[in-house]
This record gives sequence, C-alpha cells and structure tokens, in this order.
Amino acid sequence: MAVYDLEEQEQIAEIKAWWGQYGNLIVGVLLAAAVGFAGWTFWGRYQSGKAGEAGALYAELQQAAAHGDEQKAREIAGRLVGDYGGTAQAQLGALLSAGAQFKKNDLDNALPQLEWAADKGKDPELRALARLRLAAVLLQKGDAAAALERLQAAPDGPWRARFEDLRGDALATLGKPAEARAAWQAALNALGGDAKADAAPLADVIRAKLESLEG
Repeated sequence: MAVYDLEEQEQIAEIKAWWGQYGNLIVGVLLAAAVGFAGWTFWGRYQSGKAGEAGALYAELQQAAAHGDEQKAREIAGRLVGDYGGTAQAQLGALLSAGAQFKKNDLDNALPQLEWAADKGKDPELRALARLRLAAVLLQKGDAAAALERLQAAPDGPWRARFEDLRGDALATLGKPAEARAAWQAALNALGGDAKADAAPLADVIRAKLESLEG
C-alpha cells in the first residue's frame, strides 16, 4: 500500500509540475477556442439574419415589379445593394429592378443596376446574366462598341450561345460582317449540345441572321 501511495504522490507531483509549465498555455488555447466558437456562432446567426432581411426586401421588390411600379422596385433594389450587397438577393434584386426599368423603356436607370450586378455581384452565373443583359441594353441605346466590350470572354455553359449571338449583333451593327458571321456560327455551335426548349427557336433566328448577311 505504501508503495502505491508513494507512486501516487510522485504522479501527482509530476502532474503539478507539468501543469505549472503548460497550464497557462492550455487555458489560453481553450479560452481562444471558446471565444472562436462563440464568434462563429454569432457570425452565423448574424449572416442568417441578414439573409432573412434581404429575402423580405426581395419579396417586396417582386411585388413592386409585378405591379409595374418601377420606381419602388428601383428604390428597394438600392437598399438591397447598399445594405445587403453580399447576398444573392441583392444581385437578383438588381436584375429584377433593371428588368422593370427596361419594360418602361427607362434604359438609363436600368444601366447602373446591371453594371453593379455584372461587376460586383458575388454569384458568377448571375454576373454572366447581368453582363448579357447589360450588353443588350447598351446595344439598344446605340453603343455597340460598349456592348461588344461587355461580351468579351463569353462564359462556358448555358450562356455561351447567347453571348456569341449578341456579339454577332454588335459586330454587324459596327459594320463587321465577317466577324459577325463567325460569332453567329459560334453561337450555333454552342447550341449544338443544348437540350433546352428555347435552343431550336434561337438557332432558327441565328440562321436567319446568317442568311441575311449572305443575301
């Protein structure tokens, strides 16, 4: 029994010495971990709250756009971009509001919202869509050169054919038929593997453009 007591005392002494050397470090690490976990939990709740607020604003914007109130849609989109710019709702809101302005033929107010969505939006797919719509608005405003600049480096995937098609329109407007033909042909090639329902009608439109150049 005495031997056990002696061994136990030695172990206790070793533990005390080890704790004296490393105890403060361990406490610091545990405290940092606790603070980090609390901070992460708070940040998650904060982000969730921001997303909820942005979602409520986006729902208001949808109602405004559905009722043709482009001014209200524009104001709400401004709040989304200003206060919740890092959310998907801000990008979607800018696109939806720009669409409402476009329907009213208010191209000047559609442009800045599309520019923000194209240049500063977080989601790459939505950025590509914004670039495409921005180029279409610029082309309609008569600035084919600016539209063409926005269409450079067409993305892979579902937007490629539409980028190339609009590039062809811009090039034709600029009096570059050979380059326009190449862009439209690239659009047709991109549509070759597109199984979407709108692929065939778009292909027919592009073929008509190519025939008009040949005629």
